Amino acid sequence: MHTHCPDGNPVSRTRTLPAGGADDETARNINFAASVLQQEAHALTLLAQGLDGSFCDAVDCLYGISGRIAVTGMGKSGHVGRKVAATLASTGSPAYFIHPGEASHGDLGMIASGDAVLAFSNSGNTAELSDIVLYAARRDIPLIGVTRNADSLLGRHCAHLLLLPLVPEADPLDCAPTTSTTLQMALGDALALTLMRRRGCSPEAFHRWHPGGSLGRKLLTVKEIMHKDEQMPLVPASASMPDVLCLMTGKGFGVAGILEENRLAGIITDGDLRRHMGASLMSKTARQVMHPDPLVVDENTLAVAALRLMQENRITSLFVTREGEPVGILNVHDCLRAGVE
Repeated sequence: MHTHCPDGNPVSRTRTLPAGGADDETARNINFAASVLQQEAHALTLLAQGLDGSFCDAVDCLYGISGRIAVTGMGKSGHVGRKVAATLASTGSPAYFIHPGEASHGDLGMIASGDAVLAFSNSGNTAELSDIVLYAARRDIPLIGVTRNADSLLGRHCAHLLLLPLVPEADPLDCAPTTSTTLQMALGDALALTLMRRRGCSPEAFHRWHPGGSLGRKLLTVKEIMHKDEQMPLVPASASMPDVLCLMTGKGFGVAGILEENRLAGIITDGDLRRHMGASLMSKTARQVMHPDPLVVDENTLAVAALRLMQENRITSLFVTREGEPVGILNVHDCLRAGVE
């Protein structure tokens, strides 16, 4: 991946503010902050435009290893590396961060023969990285280098070079790692998510790695919060309506599932009872009162999707089926209690 900005021209540092009373210092601050964002956005565009076969080779390498991805970097690149390692691990590519300074004092033993190393260094000549680079080279451990300097220690010794565009940092002194770390972070995300797509990561697998917080709630499946077995309000189609009423009252869902040959043939809701209200109601069977072809969901449906379905159809309960057979029932309050919104 070879992307360069030959003239190194930064994006313009001027931005016209709408008229209206902002003092000069406010205007200068906003103009400067906007220019920082514009420069970093420009650099990301160059990075995207420069993606080539070397990126694919790096993905193939990381996809093919039997072990884990050891991510490393020093200073600000190390902070980026920690985040990239966490993103890799949370998207299906086992990874860990190894500090280059600690690596030289025993932590190199963390890197196993089936692992690969992903190293971040803007200059490529970070002294603390040298032991990891040489360790990987001596043991034929694949090394992916992310740097803007191909003619560097990292650039010369890595198996796969991901070259960053030659653009200045966003600060006026061109010293503080800003644009360079943004590029590293974005490229790390691109690697992690491309590997995730390659592995065919499912919502269920992603939820296993993110059981807590809003991500966990977003990725809950119906199977995880549904009522099942004896909790389900199920009766055969031949059941009498007095038995159906007792079941609906006892189970508390306001609905009964009607079975024919162990398959869900229909449902009876409070609305069905009102529509059939009359002297003959108690002499009917469940089959005569039920509503056929009820709305159902699969057990692997995301709970947020099931909740949306109930809200759109103005119902409070859904039966959950597997190949036509009921395996659970979900109530709108189950979703709300689980934090699904």
